[in-house]
Amino acid sequence: MKKFAIILSGCGVFDGSEIHETVTTLLAIKKYKSDYQIFAPDYNQTQVINHITGQEMDEKRNILIESARIARGNIKNLNEYQPENFDGIIFPGGFGVAKNFCDYAFKGVECQVNTEIVEALQKTIKAEKLIGAECISPVMIAAVLKGATVTIGTDSTTAMHIAALNGKHVNAQHDDVVYDPKFRLFTTPCYMNSQDILQVWESAEAMVKAMVDWKEK
Repeated sequence: MKKFAIILSGCGVFDGSEIHETVTTLLAIKKYKSDYQIFAPDYNQTQVINHITGQEMDEKRNILIESARIARGNIKNLNEYQPENFDGIIFPGGFGVAKNFCDYAFKGVECQVNTEIVEALQKTIKAEKLIGAECISPVMIAAVLKGATVTIGTDSTTAMHIAALNGKHVNAQHDDVVYDPKFRLFTTPCYMNSQDILQVWESAEAMVKAMVDWKEK
């Protein structure tokens, strides 16, 4: 049985983790007879967004506490993540990745990635474990893993930003998975290309299956 660390950035597409992408990823992991542990960093979100109006709210919310809503309380602080206990790490999408894990949503190609996220990725690479990234998360990955080959689907502007970050972008449909053997990296578009939750499921399932089936060559 394989086991994956799932890294969440909050709860909700506009200021945290995309819930559909997260849940379908967890479901796919279980479908392929594997397991997971959810993690999130313990600091405040950059923004809190009203998901009805799209307007920013004048309040503070903690990423770990908000992510625990999706995890049903079964969650650990990201600083407890040890890659040797897992076969890989997976980042669902959502604006939380681009606002809380890095500042791509605000600074574009001048973005910086949070130190805890960089350390988690570096530890994963050093341990020679797998990395999965969905939706907008591959942009963050490209900012850390220079030269990585990723996909966010077919959005030309975001693809240009990935190139500016010294990444390599491959156009892909919603249920395609792009694999970079150098970094043991799997990426898929999810809501960057998907029209509904069924297509998100197909995207997440395809990536998870590829990671579960992966074998060292």
